[in-house]
Amino acid sequence: MAIDIALVQFEAESSPETNLATATRYIERAANRGADLVLLPEIWNVGYFAFDDYREHAEPIDGPTATRLADLADELGIHLHAGSIVEADGEDRYNTSLLFDPSGERVGSYRKIHLFGYESEESRLLTPGERIEVVDTSIGTLGLTTCYDLRFPELYRALCDAGAELFLVTSAWPHRRLDHWTLFARTRAVEEQVFLAAANLTGRNREVDLAGNSLVVDPWGVPRANAGTDAGVTLARIDLDAVERTRNEFPVLDDRRLDTDG
Repeated sequence: MAIDIALVQFEAESSPETNLATATRYIERAANRGADLVLLPEIWNVGYFAFDDYREHAEPIDGPTATRLADLADELGIHLHAGSIVEADGEDRYNTSLLFDPSGERVGSYRKIHLFGYESEESRLLTPGERIEVVDTSIGTLGLTTCYDLRFPELYRALCDAGAELFLVTSAWPHRRLDHWTLFARTRAVEEQVFLAAANLTGRNREVDLAGNSLVVDPWGVPRANAGTDAGVTLARIDLDAVERTRNEFPVLDDRRLDTDG
């Protein structure tokens, strides 16, 4: 199945209202360019590094930001990976990504399992998720992950074993580790012989330079698109049938000697 993926990247401002307006504009632009699936970055509405704003701007999973994005998915007839928000659930806060189908129904949500602690307050402020998320959709089987997750290959092997054909990564990856960003994105795709699409913040947030370079990688680890560092929308057309073709041509997964069940 051929699908058009749109990666949205921009600089998160201090105003959630401004960020929502920016995201809306880019989502509409992506849909007008024929995107079947649109992917946003991590905690774009607040700014990932705005840790002191997390609690004030946390929302329930069906709060106003999610509702607006669900409406957009419905209005535009697209699958929308809405990046992630700080989710409020009782006293707990989660880094939660959301997936909406073209009718605006929330068909997937993922609470980030691996919270970042190095030069970050995320692991102190938020609660880690406890389950993986794989979603069967009309455009393919999608595995949801977030930023720092890229450093943990066992998560992606579990998503692969659950049937994921396309890994979606929402991120706020710093520019100082740009080489790691591209390395891990390509490696996770090659290891599991799947497509990977990753949307990253760009610009500057709370004195941290973000890497941008949102990208799409094919099952051979070849980048199909890279957004560079400018804000905007980057599209790539992929054929998910290439996952099966790649695995048939080079059946490395058939040679596994250990599995995730121990």
